[in-house]
Amino acid sequence: MKKVTLQRGKEKSLQRFHPWVFSGAILRQDDGIADGDVVEVYDAAGQYMATGHYHNSSTCIKIFSFEKVNPDENFWRKKFENAADLRKEIGLLNNPETNVFRLINGEGDFMPGLIVDWFDGNIVLQFHSYGMYRLRDTFVTILKDIFGDRVRSIYDKSVATLPEIRGFQPVDELLYGSFDDVIVKENGVPFHIDIIRGQKTGFFIDQRDSRNLVRSYSANRKVLNLFCYTGGFSAYALAGGAQHVDSVDISKKAIDFTEMNIAELGDSYLQRHCSFAENVFDFFEHVPDESYDVIVLDPPAFAKHHKVKEQGIKGYRNLNRKAMQKVRKGGFLFTFSCSQAISKEDFQTIVFSAAAMEGKRVRVIKHLEAATDHPVDIFHPEGSYLKGLLIHIEG
Repeated sequence: MKKVTLQRGKEKSLQRFHPWVFSGAILRQDDGIADGDVVEVYDAAGQYMATGHYHNSSTCIKIFSFEKVNPDENFWRKKFENAADLRKEIGLLNNPETNVFRLINGEGDFMPGLIVDWFDGNIVLQFHSYGMYRLRDTFVTILKDIFGDRVRSIYDKSVATLPEIRGFQPVDELLYGSFDDVIVKENGVPFHIDIIRGQKTGFFIDQRDSRNLVRSYSANRKVLNLFCYTGGFSAYALAGGAQHVDSVDISKKAIDFTEMNIAELGDSYLQRHCSFAENVFDFFEHVPDESYDVIVLDPPAFAKHHKVKEQGIKGYRNLNRKAMQKVRKGGFLFTFSCSQAISKEDFQTIVFSAAAMEGKRVRVIKHLEAATDHPVDIFHPEGSYLKGLLIHIEG
């Protein structure tokens, strides 16, 4: 196996089991190492540290083992089995009320560069590293072996996530089986899933627990769901007995899916729902202040990189200020950020500064994060990308 040697002192992060090696930490490496190759990492004294996939980029090695291993099919099979066991232990693998969940969560399942989502037997693979991508056929075999006839289809959706490699042109494609209209249940709430054209793998599975929390706060209340995508929070609010729900997203396609998902609940729910294919800030302009009892604010990432962090902070602050204007006294705001460049501390400061600028007294009721099927490696805090707050607007 080819070797990479670190500069003296650069082994400390691996001693703390952080799963990334940056290019600036490398002292030397064997000739002929190519993107996607498995390499062993050594410190400057020649001591073995870890094994991972190499890629010629700033984050050049993603570690999948801190012990010397032979990463054959049995090695990867054990990792998949461990991930499946965890989902079983947290009540997801055989749950008739929830048949959509994340099976592999990258670093959180000690498989950096790989995402695997389960949609009632329809499996979506999303590769974030070429090393994992090269194992695609192996993973298909393992999934079919573990889950047997429960597997309806396996789809690779990695064009948007794989790093660029000269001469390599990935395509999103069906690897096994077939699927047509995929409908899943999450906590008993039905959803249509657009695997091929939908964002990410087709559904924001990470918000399952927060959606359920919104349901518990919605009875007899007027709810606004901003950046609604396919209406996840809206459907939960209606299922929870909301008096009325408005859903807003700039994408007409997202709004069409929202209406489809609300219709899946039943005709009576459609009568308590309105949707708007509109820019959120434009929507704010024609909505009177204090119009809603509950607002859900779940925007796309405003700061994917530290270079645009300050711009992202301003965007989140302005959105939260506008949302706070529209919540009635005594109402609730569920507010989120999925920007990796924005820490939990940053986000709380953003929300508090928005409240101060609006002269609002608010209290934090609950800190929110990704659902339990999105485990975070404690040695890789960067994996905790989704952060949110449930706040009570005092006045």
